[in-house]
Formats: sequence, C-alpha cells, structure tokens
Amino acid sequence: MLNEKSILITGGTGSFGKVFIKTILNNFKNIKRVIVFSRDEFKQFEMSNLPEFKNDPRLRFFIGDVRDKERLYRAFDGVDIVIHAAALKQVPSCEYNPFEAVKTNIIGAQNVIDAAIDRGVNKVIALSTDKACAPVNLYGATKLCSDKLFLAANVYSGSRDTKFSVVRYGNVLGSRGSVVPFFKELILCGSNELPITDERMTRFWLKLDQAVEMVLTALNVMEGGELFVRKVPSMRVTDLAIALAPNTKFKNIGIRPGEKIHEVMISKEDSALTYEFEDYFVALSPMVADKFAKKYQAARLLASDFEYSSDKNLEWLSVESMKELIDKI
Repeated sequence: MLNEKSILITGGTGSFGKVFIKTILNNFKNIKRVIVFSRDEFKQFEMSNLPEFKNDPRLRFFIGDVRDKERLYRAFDGVDIVIHAAALKQVPSCEYNPFEAVKTNIIGAQNVIDAAIDRGVNKVIALSTDKACAPVNLYGATKLCSDKLFLAANVYSGSRDTKFSVVRYGNVLGSRGSVVPFFKELILCGSNELPITDERMTRFWLKLDQAVEMVLTALNVMEGGELFVRKVPSMRVTDLAIALAPNTKFKNIGIRPGEKIHEVMISKEDSALTYEFEDYFVALSPMVADKFAKKYQAARLLASDFEYSSDKNLEWLSVESMKELIDKI
C-alpha cells in the first residue's frame, strides 16, 4: 500500500507522528520517502537522533508551518500521501488564544487542502478528535470546521482526483498533554491527592498503535468523503486515578472552561449516514453519500437515534486493564 510512495506527515514530531512513522518505516521497506513537516527545529533535531530514525535514508525533515501556504506547496512536491496531524490541541490554550487556533486548525487545514489539490497529492487523511463532535470549546469547534473542510474538498478537487477523508479518535494513552503523565508527575512529587474535575467524567481511550492502525486502514479503504471512527473502550477518570495511585485521594476541582462530562464521537444527527464495521464506524458526508451507495450496501446502517458516547459505550477499561496499559507505556 505504501511501497514506492512518498508520505508527508504535518506535525510529524508529535506523539502520533513518531509512532506512525516508526510503524510504516518498519513495515514498508520500499517506501520512497517519509517527510516530517513541522515548525519546531529542535523537536526535529531530537527526533532525527532517536535510534529508530537515525541515519534512515528514507526519512526527511522539512521545517514549515501549515499557516504558510507557499511552504506547503514546496513541501508537497512529489508527495503521494499526506497525513495531517498538525493542530493546536490544548483546550485552555485555544480558549484564551482563539484566533491562533483558528489560524492553525482552520486556515491551516484549508492551506493543506489547496496545496494537496494543486500539487496532485493522491490521498489525504486528516486527524480529528472526539471534541469535534457537538463541540463546546473552541478547539472542538475549529476541528469540526476542519473536518467539514476536508470532507467538502472531495467535491471541488476537480480533475486532480485528490481524495480526502478524516479519522476521528479520542484520548490517546501516554500522548503529550494527556492526563496520565500529568498525574504521574504529581505522584512523583509526593502529592497525596489527584485533581478530578468531576467524578462522573468518562472518556474514550486508545493506544497510539490503535490510532496508527486506524489511519492505515482508512488509507487502504478510503474513497474520499468518509469520517472513520475506531471502536475503542471508555474509562472513568476516577478509575484511571485509582490505577495510577490506589491509595491517593481525589480532589474535586470542578469542570474547566470548555470541558464535557462525557465525550461523543458520533452524534445522533450523524448516525443516519453512518455504517458499522467490525472495528470501526464510517460516517459519510452527505455530499458524497450517493456515490458510495453500492460499496456500503452490505454494511449495517446505524439506527437513526444511535450515539457513540463515552458514557454509553459497550466496552470499558477496568482499573486492572488500565494498570496493564500504563505499565506498557
């Protein structure tokens, strides 16, 4: 699937980018080149010196920002596949710096789309988040807008035939900025209580390799215009705290601005055009749904009132299973 291809990852020095790149370099020996596109030269330097990447002739590093369309045009020259992972992702930061989030997450998304079409890129996968579904914070709102832009791009890509799809997933265990390293740091510093925003809170949770697998699956089956949602377990935030420190008390600090009690990855409004497969769901854009009628006629169309919510999930992580996952990080 990726042999003899040139792949570019925006935001490639992030948690997802590192695991994705390591995976494809190990599994596709004849990849032409893998380009890390990001704006932080020091992170690129650090990544280039990791044992799994050092001296690999297939790996390239390209300094640039998705806000800079001209730089994207240069970077996309000869590229077959783009994975768009660059974004401003911290909810509080986006709330207090709203237009910075707009410039990166929305204008940057449109820049990626335009560059991909004009440069003749074959496939583009944009990474999304559970917070883009029925958003209550600016980060989620910008990612919803980004999702809409990428799905709509299939309609106006014209003779270039560039295909765009989106992969949406929840919290990633052990990624930068997640609650696990934050809790671990508090525990190492001797804290005898962990801050919990609300003891009812639930979240979707997955491992980085599961996110990578979903992107690879999407690349393999996409036609353009699909939003892929991997089936993942839910967890209670209190259970996560117990898994990390069984004897530590909770300190209820209240919901932060822009935070939900539960997360949703497929809303009731989206379910009418959503199909279920063994390991994932596919929500079709209304603009291209008729085009895929034959392809998905054998799949199960979800009930019109279906909602994929972290508090109504059929699969849950227990305290013990969470301990096992944390130990593997």
